[in-house]
Amino acid sequence: MPSRLALYLDLIRWNRPAGWLLLLWPTLAALWLAAGGFPGWHLLLVFTLGTVLMRSAGCCVNDVADRDFDQHVKRTAQRPVTSGRLGAAEALIVGAALALAAFLLVLTTNLVTIAWSFVALLVTLLYPFAKRVVSMPQAVLGVAFSFGIPMAYAAVQGGAPWELLHNRAQFSDPGFLGAVWDSVPWQAWALMVGNLFWVLAYDTEYAMVDRDDDLKIGMKTSAITLGDADVPAVTAFYLVFLAVWTAVLWSSVNAWVWAAMLVVALAQVAWHFMLIRDRTREGCFKAFRLNHWLGFTVFAGVVLGLAI
Repeated sequence: MPSRLALYLDLIRWNRPAGWLLLLWPTLAALWLAAGGFPGWHLLLVFTLGTVLMRSAGCCVNDVADRDFDQHVKRTAQRPVTSGRLGAAEALIVGAALALAAFLLVLTTNLVTIAWSFVALLVTLLYPFAKRVVSMPQAVLGVAFSFGIPMAYAAVQGGAPWELLHNRAQFSDPGFLGAVWDSVPWQAWALMVGNLFWVLAYDTEYAMVDRDDDLKIGMKTSAITLGDADVPAVTAFYLVFLAVWTAVLWSSVNAWVWAAMLVVALAQVAWHFMLIRDRTREGCFKAFRLNHWLGFTVFAGVVLGLAI
């Protein structure tokens, strides 16, 4: 059992928290914005644990879907499913258990958040297969990794917790789909689009690490599609992300705090440019791994900008 547990932990990248941190910071920022401040311990716990669980479940699905490709990539050849130490069916059972645990957490919120969770799950399941047909699958990942934003708004503004127990008939109500859509304001969708550009930036850096291997096996990635324009494109993606969030939030947060946050964030963008400009595996992978600090910087700007 201890050795099996070690395989499961390796499967969900437990010792590599950068992945779920990239999901967590924009989701928590959306929670603070939707609530106009601290969202309460219940929602904070639900979205923090749910983010970790769903990212872990996504790793299980991704590794099963990519097992035949990953064996030809230096960085992924020793993953549990790819190396044969863990069966595909067993990995999917682990992923399903993690997704179920996340869904149980969502059940403590409200009907509209539950409804949006099914859309989020669908996008999560589609992403691993998008790499076969979409020239920039990072855009699909961007939707999946940004869906915590509208869900956070829905959880805060879509009704009281435990509403499901009292209004079971709402699912069949013709106006329910309208209520689901109305629970998420335009600002949330705008922030989601902005966050998508951040995902494009850091996951293109990630794809640059494996570009040589991906070319050999015919995998589609943004690093391959962009070619020699990859470095300026990544830099532009970062700038669009910060510009969209600034445009949406400028009137909602303290301008001085947000401006200070932008200075720190832009310094990190410049640092990332320095890391990836020579397109070395080490530099690109380091840039990707440390990207969560940019997410934390923006989150801190939101929290302090609302508090002051």
